[in-house]
Amino acid sequence: MPRLFHVALVFVACLGDVMLPAAERSRAQPYNIVLIVADDLRPDAVGFAGNSLVRTPHIDRLAVRGAVFTRATCGYPICHVSRSEMFSGRVMMAAARRGPLRFEPDWTLWPERMKQAGWRTVYSGKWHVAGTPAAAGFASTAGLYSSGGAGRGALTLTTTPTGRKVTGYAGWTFKDEQNRPQPELGVGLTPETDGIIAERAVEALRRGGEAPIFLQVNFTAPHDPLHWPPGEKLDHRTVPLPRNFRPQHPFDTGNIAGRDESIVPAPRSADDVKRERAIYFRQVENIDRQVGRIVRALEETGILERTIVVFTSDHGLALGSHGLMGKQNQYEHTINVPLVMAGPGIPVGRRFAAQCYLRDLYPTLCELAGVSVPGSVQGASLAPVLRDEKREVRDAIFGYFTDTQRMIRETDGWKLIWYPKIATYQLFNVIEDPEELRDRVAEPEQEPRLKRMKAALAAWQREHGDPVEVNGS
Repeated sequence: MPRLFHVALVFVACLGDVMLPAAERSRAQPYNIVLIVADDLRPDAVGFAGNSLVRTPHIDRLAVRGAVFTRATCGYPICHVSRSEMFSGRVMMAAARRGPLRFEPDWTLWPERMKQAGWRTVYSGKWHVAGTPAAAGFASTAGLYSSGGAGRGALTLTTTPTGRKVTGYAGWTFKDEQNRPQPELGVGLTPETDGIIAERAVEALRRGGEAPIFLQVNFTAPHDPLHWPPGEKLDHRTVPLPRNFRPQHPFDTGNIAGRDESIVPAPRSADDVKRERAIYFRQVENIDRQVGRIVRALEETGILERTIVVFTSDHGLALGSHGLMGKQNQYEHTINVPLVMAGPGIPVGRRFAAQCYLRDLYPTLCELAGVSVPGSVQGASLAPVLRDEKREVRDAIFGYFTDTQRMIRETDGWKLIWYPKIATYQLFNVIEDPEELRDRVAEPEQEPRLKRMKAALAAWQREHGDPVEVNGS
């Protein structure tokens, strides 16, 4: 029988009795799809990952009732590149060339494929890829938040509560369904931005319709600028620093002078970093509340049991780890993302250590929904892992950032980071040393491993037409 799913990609899984026996599923009613994506969310900044400081009950409940992938990665740690990989299911190597990032005409994007298969495709929230939602395959928008719509450099809030100048999202506004700017809802990020996105997403769910819905919800938090969300503040003095906190990074990763690193200039004091982290964690809790609103809407409209919910982020963030603040790096706190799925066809209460990319979501959800995967997709379906047919779908994952960073991480936890511009390598075992405090690149006994991993990285570069000169020696 065809398996058509309403897939809700949110921070985690669906609530309720979603694991219905096949005989009890309605053949006449395909499943819904709802994709919820946070922005700059560290993989360890949610309760289900063991963070006792951050209260995320709605996301945690989804994790309990769904499946968590503990080694999910973003591929390229920048918002628009990572999101482009999700849409296309491809490695966006054009970003490494520092050229314009666009979707090629012969690629079939994920929302377009779902629309072709009969889903009602709706987009809500931050738009940060090439083109427009309509060009990507979304039939309508609900709370579209995108660049433009106000005067050049315009911002409702020009400084953050920690006294930092706002340098991002200038001129960004909400757009109505006719793409008309709504500056009255705020210009740039405000404490209300994500609440508006959730409200519009809920309205789209309540409108219903005969066709199943493919709803993508893209929140802006906890991306900077960091403003206190509505609700209780957090005393920064109670916020712990990460064990791998450093005032500054020991060498130039290729982005030391970047915007993210300039928000809190190095060397950074523990107090400065704690102040940023306090607001960041409260923003994560606000995202959790918005996830709760969406799940309640699914319940109240009676479609939760026919909906797969996936929750994730475009990438993580350093936020003081390794002497960095931004996401332009290959450390675990940044390349890893929280990833939870729940709903029909998703096992309950499971954790999978299979290495995967965000671009794997496209073929995974297509397979679960009974939709054929276009030939342009390079991602690998995780459905065999969910069915316990495979433990892994690949031997290694690879990361890249501009022409300054490359990375390979193998299934046994060994991870090599290469900085081509400065001829520097780092070697970690992230299973034994998850915070990457022990660089083992200089250990003589690691020479055979280094040679093999360099060769594997070089092969990946050749396969994807990497503009960085291969160096497998």
